[in-house]
Amino acid sequence: MVIEFVRLNLISCADIVRLHNDQQVLRHLPLAGEKFDIATSRKWIESKEQQWREHGIGPLAIQIDGQFAGWGGFQMELGNADLALVLFPVYWGKGVVICRMFIRKAFEEYNLESITALLPVSRTKTKGMQRLGFKPEGAVDIEGHQFIRYRLLKKDTRPHAIDEGDM
Repeated sequence: MVIEFVRLNLISCADIVRLHNDQQVLRHLPLAGEKFDIATSRKWIESKEQQWREHGIGPLAIQIDGQFAGWGGFQMELGNADLALVLFPVYWGKGVVICRMFIRKAFEEYNLESITALLPVSRTKTKGMQRLGFKPEGAVDIEGHQFIRYRLLKKDTRPHAIDEGDM
């Protein structure tokens, strides 16, 4: 399995629309809104590219064996570099591996001291967050939706653990 990260503007809007209209995916995206079409996709991609321009970090498209699998990476949310990951359901089993790759980027490439992850309260399975080393910080409200914020500090990671999965 080959996992690659590329800028979102290199992915077809149609693929992004398909992801953002998948009913299984939408269950866990309370901020997604109702209509996601090609025009919305273009604006959404531009907003993610703006993250790169303003903060030097941003979301990336994820390709697995050359196929668009979803997107993920970091965006500034409530003053934190927040890790997001949105995958087509067929790739959900790859989430931990992809998160480890993003954690490595955060601490080794981007030199961040901490990262967060916001999970909607609809996400009841959270053991993966703990396995990755994230600790719950409590509930936060974004646009009227409740999320649980998790944080991972650079000082709490061991470089080999990110690769080996034994945090």
